[in-house]
Amino acid sequence: MWNPTRRLEKVLAGLSLLLVACVLILVVWRAQLPAWNAGKLVVIVPETAHGAEAEFERELAQLFAERLNAKLETIPMQPNKVRSSLRKHKAHLAAASLRSETDTDGLRFGPGYQSVRELVVCNRDSQSPKKLDGLAEMKLSVLAGSAQEAALREAQEKFPALQWQARHKLTVQDLLSEVAESGLNCAAANELQFADARNYHPNLVATLDIAQPSKLAWGFPDDTDPALIKEVQTFFADIQQDGTLRSLLDRYYGHSRRLGTMDSAAFISRRNTLLPRYRHLFEEAATVTGEDWKLLAALAYQESQWDPLATSATNVRGMMMLTENTADRMRVRNRLDPRESILAGAKYLVLIKEQMPDRIPEPDRTWLALAAYNQGYGHLEDARILTTRAGLNPDSWADVKKWMPLLNRPEYYETLKHGYARGGEAVILVESIRSYYDMLKKLESGKTSTGLNSFSYRLREPSAQGRTKKTTRPVSDDTTYHLLPHASSSND
Repeated sequence: MWNPTRRLEKVLAGLSLLLVACVLILVVWRAQLPAWNAGKLVVIVPETAHGAEAEFERELAQLFAERLNAKLETIPMQPNKVRSSLRKHKAHLAAASLRSETDTDGLRFGPGYQSVRELVVCNRDSQSPKKLDGLAEMKLSVLAGSAQEAALREAQEKFPALQWQARHKLTVQDLLSEVAESGLNCAAANELQFADARNYHPNLVATLDIAQPSKLAWGFPDDTDPALIKEVQTFFADIQQDGTLRSLLDRYYGHSRRLGTMDSAAFISRRNTLLPRYRHLFEEAATVTGEDWKLLAALAYQESQWDPLATSATNVRGMMMLTENTADRMRVRNRLDPRESILAGAKYLVLIKEQMPDRIPEPDRTWLALAAYNQGYGHLEDARILTTRAGLNPDSWADVKKWMPLLNRPEYYETLKHGYARGGEAVILVESIRSYYDMLKKLESGKTSTGLNSFSYRLREPSAQGRTKKTTRPVSDDTTYHLLPHASSSND
């Protein structure tokens, strides 16, 4: 005889066993992840192929781990897997450039530490959309799980016809390379990714903002210990206040918008044609001084565009644009001899770095030394004094470069020991060298997109086709300040 009570008991028993199994599974997951304050911090980070973004997030995570006196364990991960991995408690947090405004179901976010515009980037030489709904009939790609895809999902709520292809196991730079080579109509990228890619692909143009700028933040499982969230909030408040965050952002992104499209095209063209003649000389100087040959080559390019006969109106001469006084000091007999010039310039840069206080870390030490190479050590010290007066860090290039241009204003230079200087010129020189150095590192390491080294760079003004109308909030700006390569230098 059928007994409903017994039947109900069996069902309840089965549900109990299922509940126990779920609890056991959850316990196993949690057992794999130690408590965040137990000496090991597990953090999801971008894969190294993502370049500056990955390096920036790793350094932030390392600083936070050191604050907790914990050992950092990083899990490199593709963007489309980050959120699900957090929900499964695979890590304590994700330092992975997450857009914190959307899709918060099952996740929590820390304080925003960076705001970036999300853009539609197209090929300048092909038809570009004027509005977001114009993308419906175009081939648009985006990195799956990225902040750009989150922004597109927001935009899709207003424009339901908006569609895109979510790509896996690639980087944004790969997608932008496809756009440049006409394999795609457009791709989604943030403003920093676009600025970097345009150095290698001058035919890229940003045409539209996808949505409101992304406020990037660290992500956490929804049931994260509130004490960990509070530690993160305090951490970001402290590094914002003491200038650490500003210095890190400058280190990885501060120079990304310095070069115009013609600058980048000319640099890569000469890198393929001129640099091979002199590379062995830069490598020799690097062996003698311990400096990276690519840094020395970037400095020489900014000074002379690798022209050993370069001469300015003030008689600054040679590959490294040495003054007569510096040449005498470094015992150079012929400033127009490329080997003598490169060796002397490299040794002089090291000499400047040795004069600086030991407490100044790299890479700030190098950027400050390059400013002194251009304007003289005394003027660098004056700029550092102005920085100190402003309550900022005189050992941080991100802070000093804000005050160095004021050395040409009487109300400032008249209060300083070394007087007037073209400090703005030094800032432009350093930021340009940083860009060229970064480009050389990528080109020489082969970490650029496929076909980049063989890309045809034509030194021409961009065509009118594909340009967008100028608005009160331009998406991109091809205008930049150029330091003429034969300008006078004050490297005494």
